[in-house]
Amino acid sequence: MKKVKSELLKSLESKKINVFVLFLLLSFMILIFTKLSKQYTNTITFSINKINVPKEIVIINDSSIVLNLTLKTHGFRWLNYYISKPEIEIDFASDIYKRDSVFIWSKSKAYLNNTQFDKNVELLNMSPDTLKFKYDVNLVKKVPVKLNADVDFTPGYNIATEFKLEPDSVQIIGPNVLVSQIDFLETEPLSLTEVRTDISKNIKLKLPDNNKELKFSNTGVTLKGHVEKFTEGTLKIPVEITNVPDQIKLKYFPKSVNVTYYVSLSNFSEIKLKDFKVICDYNKIKDNQTFLIPELNKVPKLVKSAKINQQHIEFIITE
Repeated sequence: MKKVKSELLKSLESKKINVFVLFLLLSFMILIFTKLSKQYTNTITFSINKINVPKEIVIINDSSIVLNLTLKTHGFRWLNYYISKPEIEIDFASDIYKRDSVFIWSKSKAYLNNTQFDKNVELLNMSPDTLKFKYDVNLVKKVPVKLNADVDFTPGYNIATEFKLEPDSVQIIGPNVLVSQIDFLETEPLSLTEVRTDISKNIKLKLPDNNKELKFSNTGVTLKGHVEKFTEGTLKIPVEITNVPDQIKLKYFPKSVNVTYYVSLSNFSEIKLKDFKVICDYNKIKDNQTFLIPELNKVPKLVKSAKINQQHIEFIITE
């Protein structure tokens, strides 16, 4: 019996606590509602929402243009303003006029109060009372993309053809004063090591610091490259002397030189002796020089690199 009585008392005490908490919560809500129902006067910053801006026009540094408005309204509206980012809408088709090199917005408090706010909001003051929008004519320009990459291949491997960027150029739209200064866009740095398979990497573009006022057809590119196994080959190529005066006859040695070339394994059999040409230019002889310097005048496109193993061609003038 005592146990039942004890449990009953605990239950009653718990209900009293719950009623007290509920009463406290209701009192707090009534207090908040009463406070928010009252009228308050304060100043708040409104950003500008531009509509119907001509497509060929771009507004410069428009993020710095704001209106500071002193309003009188109830607390619920102020709560909404502080939670959200309030904006004033400016219609470039009807609210502004153009003078010199700027668009100008200049409206009365009454106009703004009637067009932007309902009857529960009273506009007391605005600063500034005139807004000036600097503008420029949009320029469309296509610029190439430059690769900024350091690629290290596994020994015996290399890129079979040139690296390819997709896309290899980007269209930029923006103020003439900004776009005209851009001649190319560079990729963000890319470093690859021990590469032995085909490359396909997405790379971001390094955009200008003032890119907020510019539009780009792409902000990134894809780097592609076909990687193959490479090998070295050597061919003995005849040496040809050029620009020798008619009255001069000379003998030279050796008559041919070894050319070492680097080519993909799949194209090794395609390389022929006739694809190379080694010359020595007589006009490049300096005073008292007794040798000619061989140069590679012709190299097949399939070859990645080539070099002449002989640095000097000795000669004597016989007549």
